[in-house]
Amino acid sequence: MALPPIVIATIQSAVLAATSNLLAQGLTAYQNETPLVIDWVPVFQFVLYAFINVPPNFLWQEFLESAFPAYHMSPTQAAIASAAADDEKALEQEAKEGRLVEPRLNITNTAIKMLLDQTVGAAVNTFLFSMFMHSIQAAMLRPLGAPLSNPDKSAQYLFSRGAIDYGKVDWVDVVARSRAEFYHILVAGWRVWPAVSLINFAFIQSIEGRNLVGSLAGVGWGVYMSIIAAR
Repeated sequence: MALPPIVIATIQSAVLAATSNLLAQGLTAYQNETPLVIDWVPVFQFVLYAFINVPPNFLWQEFLESAFPAYHMSPTQAAIASAAADDEKALEQEAKEGRLVEPRLNITNTAIKMLLDQTVGAAVNTFLFSMFMHSIQAAMLRPLGAPLSNPDKSAQYLFSRGAIDYGKVDWVDVVARSRAEFYHILVAGWRVWPAVSLINFAFIQSIEGRNLVGSLAGVGWGVYMSIIAAR
């Protein structure tokens, strides 16, 4: 039995989120000229965020497509020529061959979707990402010198009791930090995501395909965000 598209999209994004964080750790170790020791805690945090974030974004993309379809059916040039010549036989033949109409890109709808996705969608996703990351990092704080605080003990830490404790989170500080970095991340995203949105809305017709393209582009973006989150 095939999995629902929203489940497949979520799993794909979770795998790519883990990949981007591992790449970020490798890049950081290379830049700092230090041995790479994988810290599985941030990998877990990014994967968890993907599982939480992807389903509502999948539904958001479905809403945009249903409200503003990317394509509409228009008569083909052949059908227009046959109709202009009042050639009923040619029209009948084109109808049999399925050449009466063809999908055409709706430029107005595509522009509206891009505008909504890069304003409302981008703003909500940016703020929620910051809120999630700052809160879970506080909930999983590992003070230096504490048991299981080193990266080489991170897998063991994940399975330890009380690994996630939201009682330690200072929500006022989380909101303040999220607000402080909001515009920086949003503007950085505008250098990447409008082009991805244009490709998705103009050339990729399925929501699953758009999510895959977004997730693949998100690997590079995820590396950037992983480095931001690790600061």
